[in-house]
Amino acid sequence: MHEEDSAIIDSIIVEKANSYLAKNLPAIFLVGPMGAGKTTIGKLLAKSLGRQFVDCDWYIVNQTGADIPWIFEKEGEAGFRDRETRALMDLTAMPNIIMATGGGAVGRSQNRALLKNGLVIYLDASVETQLARTKKDKNRPLLQSDNPKAVLESLYEQRNPLYREVADIIVPTGRAYPKQMIGEILLALDAYLRQQDESSSQQMP
Repeated sequence: MHEEDSAIIDSIIVEKANSYLAKNLPAIFLVGPMGAGKTTIGKLLAKSLGRQFVDCDWYIVNQTGADIPWIFEKEGEAGFRDRETRALMDLTAMPNIIMATGGGAVGRSQNRALLKNGLVIYLDASVETQLARTKKDKNRPLLQSDNPKAVLESLYEQRNPLYREVADIIVPTGRAYPKQMIGEILLALDAYLRQQDESSSQQMP
C-alpha cells in the first residue's frame, strides 16, 4: 500500500471516530486554572467534533458590552461572579457545545451543579505553566499583584479540589503541543463513552 493511500485511510478512520464522538457525547465543558489553555483546546476540540465553541468569559463581555477588568473595577469580583453564574445558566442549557469556563467558575456550588449538565474536562496546569502563560496578560484582574505567583499558588490550592470534584476527565497540560493534547482528549472521550455504554449494558435487565 502506498503511503498516500495509507494516509487517506487513516484520515477516514479518524473522521469516522470523531463523527461517532460528536454524535454521542453531551455538551463538553472545560475547567481549569488561568493559563491552562481552555480556549485554545476548546477551539481545536470544537473543530475536531464539528461543534460550536463558546468561551464563557467572552460571552459575559458580549452580554455586558464591557471587558472583564472594567466589570471587576465597577462591580467587584462578586458582581462579576453573579454575571458568570447567569452566563453559565444560559450556556449549560445549550446542547452539543464546547465551552471554556473561567478559572473561578467552580467557586460557587450552583455553578458546579450547572456544569454537571455536560461532560467536564479538567485541564490541570502547574503554577509554573500558569505563570509563564499569563505573565503578560493584563486582562486578568486577579493577577494584577506584586506577586502573581503567590496568587496563582493560593488559587490553585483553593480550586484544584473543586476542579476535581466536577471533572469526568482530567488532562495534564503544559507538556504537549495543543494538537497532541487534542489527540489525547479524543482518546479519553472515546474511553469515556465506551465505559458509559458498558455501564448501561450492565444495568439492563
